[in-house]
Amino acid sequence: MSNRNLILIAVFSSILGGVIAIAGYSSLVPSQNVIPSAPVEDKPVALTNYIFDSSDFVVPEGLNFVFAAKNATPSVVHIKTTYRAGAQSRNPFNDFFRDHFGDRYDRKGYGQSLGAGSGVIVSDDGYVVTNNHVVDNASEIEVVLSDNRSYQAKVVGADASTDLAVVKIDQTDLPAASYGDSENINVGEWVLAIGNPYEFKSTVTAGIISAKGRNINILGGGTSIESFIQTDAAVNPGNSGGALVNLNGELIGINTAIASPSGSFAGYSFAVPITLVKKVVNDLIKYGEVQRALLNIRIGDVNAQVAEQFDLDVLTGVYVSEVIKGGAADLAGMKEGDVIIGIDNKTINNVAQLQENVAINSPGDRITVKFIRDGKKREIEAILRNANNTFDIVEARDEFEVEGATFIEISKDMKEDLKIEGGVQISELRAGKWKDIRMKEGFIITRIDNEEIENLKDLKDYFRNPRRDGILIEGIYPDGSKAHYGLGL
Repeated sequence: MSNRNLILIAVFSSILGGVIAIAGYSSLVPSQNVIPSAPVEDKPVALTNYIFDSSDFVVPEGLNFVFAAKNATPSVVHIKTTYRAGAQSRNPFNDFFRDHFGDRYDRKGYGQSLGAGSGVIVSDDGYVVTNNHVVDNASEIEVVLSDNRSYQAKVVGADASTDLAVVKIDQTDLPAASYGDSENINVGEWVLAIGNPYEFKSTVTAGIISAKGRNINILGGGTSIESFIQTDAAVNPGNSGGALVNLNGELIGINTAIASPSGSFAGYSFAVPITLVKKVVNDLIKYGEVQRALLNIRIGDVNAQVAEQFDLDVLTGVYVSEVIKGGAADLAGMKEGDVIIGIDNKTINNVAQLQENVAINSPGDRITVKFIRDGKKREIEAILRNANNTFDIVEARDEFEVEGATFIEISKDMKEDLKIEGGVQISELRAGKWKDIRMKEGFIITRIDNEEIENLKDLKDYFRNPRRDGILIEGIYPDGSKAHYGLGL
């Protein structure tokens, strides 16, 4: 055998041996399928410390605070208020301002004080929503836009029951807020609060929705409606009346209050939901007065104690303790002891939710009330009525309040009967300077310091710019007896 043949045989033997060795190894080791997580061309591979170029970075959907802030901030305004001598704003944050900033917030000039808050532009022709406590009793209201333009504003209407008010500035083409949906928001969603805390303009803070339908008893009960959105977005003095927005920058609430032992943010803030805001704003602009819809029932939250006391089968809902005769609920067939669990297609767990879902309607609207009676679920249709138990439009009352005295216009017939050219009448008198001088309800002011007071405008103008520390008031009672009083300012 030649040397060439020997070399070929050796090479062939080596190859054959390698094949046999590989085959033997494969028969001893189980086979595995390895599938890449993504083709290289579809998904780049990088080490954990790799830094992407900023142009490659995309903020995950639902966390784009930048977009929401840019979208909503232009519609949020700074509201500055001035109060005449002796007038008290009901803004609970004004004392906090003075404690931290001294005279900067205490005096504008002799006999005047200042306040501050926020507002949200709701129409491009100058309507701005804010809190009632921000503008209540203010003699002057200044609205400063996010671009620093400044305008004087007038109050269009206010509603103490929801702590909302609408003011108007004379300007068009304004950046109005876009309305969102506060009914379908969920606990845990991100939200932004935008306002002017401590006069830090256009401040944006982030948080989540902590709870819905929260009643914190800050508005005094009675006819007040509290169904707040609770958040942990930082809200401080000056934020009142500002915007609570979702991550689309849409308005879902008006920031109103904080729960805090110190007066500054401590983790809880509260906003009026936009469903209620829209109803109040539309009514105030159209009528000057909120057209409040009522079921005319007395109610309370159901809890374990109530359930045990009245032998109820549920632990949530609204217990009806009284049905007012002739009211909407009575005419619809509701009875004392019923437990309301739903309005239309919405579940009702407490009084706050019931109040909100009734209040967003108007007198004459029909709602479906779902309730439990004797352990059985029932439904009725109720036609809502106003406080006068009618469907009529409630006219706005033109009145003016000074130091516990409420003044109204007098009728033409009263002028003729008393043979006077004009005047304003005290319709209500509470504790204060006017009552201290022994003036009585019904008194008609005709002159102050020898100046004619023919109507409410004259009275408002005088008290916005008082001439001296004390005034002489002249007038007449409805029985024709004349009187005069001295009042210190």
